[in-house]
Amino acid sequence: MDNKEQNNNIDTNSLELATTRTRTTAFIIDDLLITLVAVIMLWDQISASGGEFINILTIMNQAFIQIIFMKVIYQTYFIWYYGATIGKTIMKLKVIDFNHLGRVTFIQALIRSMGRIISESFFYIGFLMAFYTESRQTLHDKFGKTLVVNA
Repeated sequence: MDNKEQNNNIDTNSLELATTRTRTTAFIIDDLLITLVAVIMLWDQISASGGEFINILTIMNQAFIQIIFMKVIYQTYFIWYYGATIGKTIMKLKVIDFNHLGRVTFIQALIRSMGRIISESFFYIGFLMAFYTESRQTLHDKFGKTLVVNA
C-alpha cells in the first residue's frame, strides 16, 4: 500500500486530538529543518559576511520572501501528500480534513500553509487559538478546515 492509500484509510473510531505539546515540538522540528535548508542555501553569503550575527540577520532578512516561499512549498507538499510534515511524522501526528476526517486536498494544504504564514507573522497569535478551541484548531487549521490528530 503506498502513502496515498494509507492516508485514505484513517480509523475514525480511534481519532485523538494532538496535544499542544506534541504540535509545538513538531513545529520546532519543522522550523529547524527550514532554517537548516536556508542556511545551506545562503552559506556562501553567510561565510563571506565574517560570521557577525548582525550580518547573518541581514542576509536572512534579504532572503525573507524565498524562505516564506520555501515554507509554503514544504508545508503544502508534505501535508497534502503524506498528511504530515517531517516534524509531525516524527511526533506521530497527522493532519486530516475537519469535516470528513479523511485526507486533505491540495487546496486545503495550500490554504493551511499560507494561513500558517499569517499565524506566524502576527506574533504567533494564530497558534495560540489552539489553546482556546475545543478542537485545538489554530488559525491556519480553521482556514484550511483541518484538524491535527495523533497518527
